[in-house]
Amino acid sequence: MAKYRLVLLRHGEGAWTKENRFCSWVDQKLSSDGIKEAQNCGKHLKALGFEFDLVFTSVLSRSIQTAWLILQEMGQEWVPIQSSWRLNERHYGALIGLNRAEMALNHGEEQVKIWRRSYDVTPPPITESHPYYEEIYNDRRYKCSDVSQDNLPKAESLKDVLDRLLPYWNEKIVPELRSGKMILISAHGNSSRALLKHVEGISDEDIINVTLPTGVPILLELDENLHPLGPHQFLGDQEAIQAAIKKVEDQGKVKSAEK
Repeated sequence: MAKYRLVLLRHGEGAWTKENRFCSWVDQKLSSDGIKEAQNCGKHLKALGFEFDLVFTSVLSRSIQTAWLILQEMGQEWVPIQSSWRLNERHYGALIGLNRAEMALNHGEEQVKIWRRSYDVTPPPITESHPYYEEIYNDRRYKCSDVSQDNLPKAESLKDVLDRLLPYWNEKIVPELRSGKMILISAHGNSSRALLKHVEGISDEDIINVTLPTGVPILLELDENLHPLGPHQFLGDQEAIQAAIKKVEDQGKVKSAEK
């Protein structure tokens, strides 16, 4: 029997997810479909009897908005939420704002897959001439972070995401888990993948094939040493979840009409 249980998820579909663009640290709200995904996630978790004591999110609106909608559907709006930049999506550097399918056409699907899914390959860094540089680095939320703005990343590999996430996991989330709290983490595709890699011991080579759909809760059951009792479980209609995973994987492919 599990000593600890927590639910992890990638936020509902964002506006740029719908447009198939690298969103990263650009702050976007949920799309209309993303709102429905978050609401359906909350309904499903309520039907399964989950009761949360604490929620962790990134400082990006789509992560926080997803958490709000889930708690609202569950009638658990009072549950406290803690937010940190350390749960942010991976910083995609100079790729931010670009269309994934167009990138696949110009650079090849394999290169885009490496940029999106590999463990230790970092995309080109964002520079001050980038159209979204000022929007990101002048944002007040990062003036409240636990590192100086000069030390915020300009581009990240998945390894970099894990490196900045682990202190928060070990110092903030793990103690709450060990105290017996039921925790929900509303994060992003890559911060969730990084955490799964750490908790489940997924290899550097295998993590490239781990794809997380938006708005689908993932149950992790852990022993007293925080080791998984089995592989993570996607909660919901499994056929629909597999279709959603394929949709995410296809984002980095050239559209049929362009081939």
